[in-house]
Amino acid sequence: MRAVVVGGGKVGYYLVKALIEKKHNVTLIEKNSTTCKKIAEELNVDVICGDGSDVEVLKDANIEEADVVAAVTGKDEENLVICQMAKVNFNINETIARINNPKNTAIFKALGVDKTVCSTQVICNLIEGEFNSEPLQVIESINSGEMVLVEAKIDKKSAWIGKSVEQLKLPKECLIISIVRCEKVIFPRGNEDIIEGDKVLIIINTNRKKDVEKSIIGG
Repeated sequence: MRAVVVGGGKVGYYLVKALIEKKHNVTLIEKNSTTCKKIAEELNVDVICGDGSDVEVLKDANIEEADVVAAVTGKDEENLVICQMAKVNFNINETIARINNPKNTAIFKALGVDKTVCSTQVICNLIEGEFNSEPLQVIESINSGEMVLVEAKIDKKSAWIGKSVEQLKLPKECLIISIVRCEKVIFPRGNEDIIEGDKVLIIINTNRKKDVEKSIIGG
């Protein structure tokens, strides 16, 4: 997966670092030349020194080849402009913007930004989740990583299809908190059946994640 990250501050730095560790192809755009030099020396990443809201700079970063663009500068207005340019000028399917003021969330959504987040790890998980084939996507870490909130996307191959919640063989350290079905949230009882297309949100101990994955794929 190829990602373009705009903004080389702390959020951008650790986001790029995390994506590189996951073997993704990343290009970073940052205005400050000193920051660019420092990141280029520390990380194995292509760094473009320039304004991420400049069309020519985006072209230099080969944005046309990107699967996702993440705008994580310290200014909400810049992140909005960058995401809109990625959509309008380069037809990027997936844009993610860092938001510093939560009050701007509705505005960003209304103006076409696909996802808005305020956490480096959440941004990374969103990007990762768009392009991996694992049955569980980690949404957020809880209690210093001891537990995780995960999303199970139920496709036609899932062993959970047609089973009720109470029939699922899950670890006791696991709690199904909701099912998203056709944009509606269901708070399931034991007799609620799982169907194809459901997104099941689960809280589980990190060390039991593999057990839940095996249950989903029928292992």
